[in-house]
This record gives sequence, structure tokens and C-alpha cells, in this order.
Amino acid sequence: PVFAGMNGSAIENFSCVIYNIFLMNCTWQAGRQAPADTQYFLYWQNSRADEEIECELYIKDDNGRNMGCIFQNVSIGLGKAYFLVNGSSNDSVIQFYDEYIELYTIEILTAPLNVTANCTRDSAGCIITWHPPLTSHVENVKCFQYEISIQNK
Repeated sequence: PVFAGMNGSAIENFSCVIYNIFLMNCTWQAGRQAPADTQYFLYWQNSRADEEIECELYIKDDNGRNMGCIFQNVSIGLGKAYFLVNGSSNDSVIQFYDEYIELYTIEILTAPLNVTANCTRDSAGCIITWHPPLTSHVENVKCFQYEISIQNK
């Protein structure tokens, strides 16, 4: 059955972010009704054609329970990635949690690169230049919008 297991035992507040171009960090909280010995396991699949991958580097709480995961060498595909967190306990069956996420929506972009400002005393003011941030999925730099905040005049 799809929802087999004790109600309230599935994880809550699942979220993931991609940062530094290829690292992904996912975190969650234990289900409110999960027994104390519940251990959770995260699997993800970048696309239907890719293999399902289990977390290799779990983030643990003070009791040794898996509460997050760090993935390395993540690449952002075109479709939605599939995430599954299941659990095990000696006391009861644990409900699983799953979600589809478009990875580009969870990427935290790096700052623009090689920012330079050349200022003159005449009315020309300052010319500020930069290169687009590094990203694993954006090929068209015209997709970026920038805002300049001048702190001191």
C-alpha cells in the first residue's frame, strides 16, 4: 500500500539546496509520531533514465539519526528529480516521503565573478563590469538580471 506505516512517522519539512555549482544539501525533520529508534534513508534520481542513488554522506542528529544528506558532483538535468526518504524501526512500519523537484529552482547561485569598478572624477562617473556567476545549468547569460547597490558616494 502506498501509505503503509504508522501515521505521522514519515519525515517532515524536507528541503534541498544546490550550492557551489555541484553540491546538494538536503535536510528534514523526523516524523512527529516516529518511534525513537527510527532511522531514515534518502534516495534520489536525477531523471528516469538515471540510476537511483542513496546518500553517501548523511548528516546525523545527536542521537545518530539521519536528518540530512550532502551529495557531491550533482548536475542539473532538464526534468524533475525524484527524492524518496524511507525509514525503518524495530517498533513499527515507517511511512515513506517522496517529492519531485526541478533542481534549477533550488540552486543558490554564486556571486558574479571578476567585479571591477573604474571611476573617474569627471561626469562619466564609474564603469562597473563583471562576469556572470558560475552555474551548472544556465547556458544563456542573458537569463541573469543584476542589481547594483552603491553604499558610499
